[in-house]
Amino acid sequence: MSSTSRSRLSQQLDVALTTCRDGLRLLRHRGPNQIQFWFIALAIGIAAGFAALFFRKGVNALQTYLYGTEDVRLLHSFAESLPWYLVLIIPICGGLVVGIILHIFTKDARARSVADVIHGAAMHDGRVETRAGLASALASMITLGTGGSTGREGPVVHLAAVISTWVNRRIHADGITGRDLLGCAVAAAVSASFNAPIAGALFALEVVLRHFAVHAFAPIVIASAAGTVINRLEFGGVTEFSLTTVNEVQFYQEMPAYLLLGLVCGVVAVAFMRAIFWADDFGNRVQEKTGIPRWLRPAIAGAMLGTIAIWFPHIIGVGYETTFLAMDGQLLLHEAIIFAILKAIAVAITMAGRMGGGVFSPSLMVGALTGLSFGLIATGIFPEVSGSISLYALAGTGAVAAAVLGAPISTTLIVFELTGDWQTGLAVMVAVSMSTALSSRLVDRSFFLTQLERRGIHLAAGPQAYLLAMFRVGPVMRPMDHPRAASEDDCWAMIGEGVYVDSNATLESAMPIFETGVRFIPVVRLSADAAPPELQGALFHVDALKVYNRALAATAAEEHS
Repeated sequence: MSSTSRSRLSQQLDVALTTCRDGLRLLRHRGPNQIQFWFIALAIGIAAGFAALFFRKGVNALQTYLYGTEDVRLLHSFAESLPWYLVLIIPICGGLVVGIILHIFTKDARARSVADVIHGAAMHDGRVETRAGLASALASMITLGTGGSTGREGPVVHLAAVISTWVNRRIHADGITGRDLLGCAVAAAVSASFNAPIAGALFALEVVLRHFAVHAFAPIVIASAAGTVINRLEFGGVTEFSLTTVNEVQFYQEMPAYLLLGLVCGVVAVAFMRAIFWADDFGNRVQEKTGIPRWLRPAIAGAMLGTIAIWFPHIIGVGYETTFLAMDGQLLLHEAIIFAILKAIAVAITMAGRMGGGVFSPSLMVGALTGLSFGLIATGIFPEVSGSISLYALAGTGAVAAAVLGAPISTTLIVFELTGDWQTGLAVMVAVSMSTALSSRLVDRSFFLTQLERRGIHLAAGPQAYLLAMFRVGPVMRPMDHPRAASEDDCWAMIGEGVYVDSNATLESAMPIFETGVRFIPVVRLSADAAPPELQGALFHVDALKVYNRALAATAAEEHS
């Protein structure tokens, strides 16, 4: 090559590198344009898909190493042949490691999951905690690998959200872009975990973003498809559950039975969720009274799980083997009832022990066992008008899971995609609709939103309930040197009567004071010692309403764009 040619090539490379650097700098300072956004969404989908795949492979590898089984789908059958002390010790050791990880890397020793992703989407412009999120993913992997009785969708969804958060911060994404990219990551992670592209996309929209805006739909679908491709490159196009039975429904005669099944599943789902919350509260009280170190709490839960697993190894891990047996109608009535109760207890222990994991896969197992139990009773009473027993298990699977997730659409579809059975849609939809209609009135719409409600984060009622908590009083108030500031004498008089608000408080705490009829509220700075409050300004009712109305208008515009 001549020196002239080399010089031209060098110049072209310099131009290309300069263009890339300028483009990256522009992307960081001004955010992505529409074309860049689509490429970023696809890249996030691929990254989240691989993260979900590695998480699943990590859990499988850990279970294979610790329990010695070659097929993790038959884990509980293999565990029955292990010495009892191994079944007991493995969850204890796993819980101890989990406790140490969460103690070091999180502020509250609590594993992050779907509820935190929903919170990040609603109130933090699509961002979640990264350090705590990575620690939670590792802790949840160890939990599932060592016998914890939860699911993998919770940590996988949060891990995907960590990836999108990292990208959002690098490109300085605004709220709408940040939430859309978060939805792309979640959709890809769910799709890659369960080989369910349709349900993955709808899960991101229905559960995490909680709207079906057109501008978010297309990139989320593309990311979901990318996650599915990653799953199928590794596992092929097979479904999670390959049923051997043929499901047929006697439509007119059996519809009342599926309506009743939906109500039963709604009650079971509510009992399942409340058992988890009760166990968590009980664990908190015990920890406070006994002074147990927070890093030891998961190990104690592991000891309880190991004790149960000695006699009932069905509770170990995700529980796909038992779920498949229930869907295929291969369990007896008393087995289905006992396994459902024990699984609910095991999940409550795992979650209350702060061991990490999700609730979707356990709810599938509890739902399948509930549906099978109902089907065995129904077909035994009315054998002449009954269809397949396993169809009741399939409908129960969707009904309980939909009630727990608060996601009837995506759950209905994920049941179809997990089983490959699209012929029984009417029965599943009827059961799902009844269960979600009942359960949403007995809890705050879903397990995740109830979790947030228990933390004082009011997302279940919609934007009108939580938007006020996003704005601090300080930036909204009128300082004392404002041209239309409140009278200083009037402010001090109100402070003397105990009517004031701290400058670091949110509008959520200030708005109820306006209902007493005051036009403004003095804003003060409170010191840690007993010093008197320092007057900063006044929050006027009209200013608070303007901020609130603008936030509502922006939310409505995003959800309908």
